[in-house]
Amino acid sequence: MTDPTLTTTEIDRLPPVLPGVAAAAVAALPSRLHKRLDATVERLAAVPVGRVDGGVSVDCGPEALVTLTPGPTGAVTEPHQARCSCLLAPRCLHRTAVLVACPVADLATHPEQPSAAASSVPASPGVTTRRTGRTGKAAGAAPGRTGRSTGPTKAQRAAAGALWRAAAAVLAAGLPAAGAVLQADLLRAAHSARLAGLPRAESAALRTVRGLRAHRGRQTGHRLAELVEVLHDLLYVAGRLAAGDADPALVGILRRAYQPDGTLEVYGVCREPVISATGYAGVVTHLVADDGRRLSFGDVKPGGPDRARDCARAVTGMGAVAVNHAVLARGGLRITGTTVSPDGRLGAGKGIRATPLTGTDWSTGPLAELFARPLAEVVTAQLAADDPEDPARAGTALVGCDLMVVGAVGDQVLARELAPATDAGADRAPVPDGPVIRLVPVNSHPVLAHVANLRRLASWPGLRVRVVGRLDPDRASTLHPLAVGPVPGTTVTLRLPADWHGRADLGYDEIQGSHLPPRDPAAMTEPLLAVGADAVAESPLWRVRRLVELAVSGGRRAVAEAARGEGTGLAGPLRRAGFITAAALAAALADESDRRGRDAFGRLTDPDPDRYAWAWLAATAHLAATERELIRSSWAAPPVG
Repeated sequence: MTDPTLTTTEIDRLPPVLPGVAAAAVAALPSRLHKRLDATVERLAAVPVGRVDGGVSVDCGPEALVTLTPGPTGAVTEPHQARCSCLLAPRCLHRTAVLVACPVADLATHPEQPSAAASSVPASPGVTTRRTGRTGKAAGAAPGRTGRSTGPTKAQRAAAGALWRAAAAVLAAGLPAAGAVLQADLLRAAHSARLAGLPRAESAALRTVRGLRAHRGRQTGHRLAELVEVLHDLLYVAGRLAAGDADPALVGILRRAYQPDGTLEVYGVCREPVISATGYAGVVTHLVADDGRRLSFGDVKPGGPDRARDCARAVTGMGAVAVNHAVLARGGLRITGTTVSPDGRLGAGKGIRATPLTGTDWSTGPLAELFARPLAEVVTAQLAADDPEDPARAGTALVGCDLMVVGAVGDQVLARELAPATDAGADRAPVPDGPVIRLVPVNSHPVLAHVANLRRLASWPGLRVRVVGRLDPDRASTLHPLAVGPVPGTTVTLRLPADWHGRADLGYDEIQGSHLPPRDPAAMTEPLLAVGADAVAESPLWRVRRLVELAVSGGRRAVAEAARGEGTGLAGPLRRAGFITAAALAAALADESDRRGRDAFGRLTDPDPDRYAWAWLAATAHLAATERELIRSSWAAPPVG
């Protein structure tokens, strides 16, 4: 029985649904109901969800109660787990709309149930289940890779071709028209890619569907640039595989949730409060293992900003041990029975045992490796990294550096990198002609201390600080600092309490005036109140960016109309600034968007989605590479402006 007293704050959320189940439901729906599907899905957003024995229910109207009974993994993995009480079930609008409204299941945590059809599909060669962290033409170079270089199989090329056609249709339609039917085509193609052993293409397709739903549902926190990036990756991988490209990085690697990792010694770096746009909040403690790996241990659950603030000293179970994040961030653990996810998250299963270790400061042990290389070298390596599971993760690893505060602009602190230590004196000078680095708050929410702490640091021009943060891969010479500490061997630096162990977490710890050195006019520098132009933001590449984003947000017709209205104003500024290739590719995209062929009788035919998709892919790929090179160069030389 459904409990009618449940409110929207007490009810269970809709369970995730495997892509194949949702796609099959849309395929079985009569075509006359396709036009009503999107409106029905939107209407379900306001319908409360009730609990039933073993699942949830959604009241879709008179005599139409849809019941979802997830399997052991918590996801709907079989068609019979979704039922409707109406007479047209299972090929009814109610059941299909509810399945489409459910989130897409992550197959790493909600695996498919084994079936005869699935078991009869042989394992595709060239696919590995071990994460290597880098990709490339490494034939047999990394353990777990087969070194296959003969190209994708016939089944893989067919699956990639289906993904290409589905993605090209989404691109031509644009966000307003990329409804449930086009999304179902992508889900069906993603399921085929999974059976063919194409994990990277499958992951890109699922992320594309999630992005489409987020933007069509007007969910906050989702940027159009992110959807452009994932759609670009989907078309890039599918197009090259369908053409028979033998690069094993295009196939990717199968994801597994957690894998045993024996015994580890980990040391805390800092805590990072988390406030997500999808309703989750908490804390993540960043760690470094004794073998140099970057790991993390988190406590992120449904909640808002208050939960992120209250997690400053959250205690999370790790096996039989209760781990205090504030203590772990400044200490360490010896963990036996460790499990680690592909992205470096530590597991907290019952078989894990953990023993506290004495923490080390940032200047000794494995933590010192964070500060061992110049920033320009670290940034170049990060921007060149390619993650086959999620290319958007490039540039998200922690970065350590020693800086000197030189001023502030708004909430941004301006700083310069310090030169390596010498015997000439105690206080290190900035790198000659080094770039001005912008320190931007990770999160500006008032319940967190990021903004207040950065303002405190900006009040002391000339202050030397050791910073751990994260590179902003989309902005020139920009870091998001997570924690700061004193620079070893200097006098004009932070003076933190002894129990802080030489570091202050900017989201939680509050830096006071007593933590700064005494004001010495001889040591303080003249504050810098302005900074040169952002090499990316101020370049005419924004014209190309606007065009490729308009293609996703408005579709092919919107690009054609914009190109007709702008005329020669699109390519001219690009050519004058020296971006010759960008101008040619933008003009080619504009021309292709307005191209219509004619049949033997002279009648207009439907435009070719393949040529348009290739033109958009070329412009987007060149734009991403150019912007990334501008960002990389901004760390090696002062910005122009």
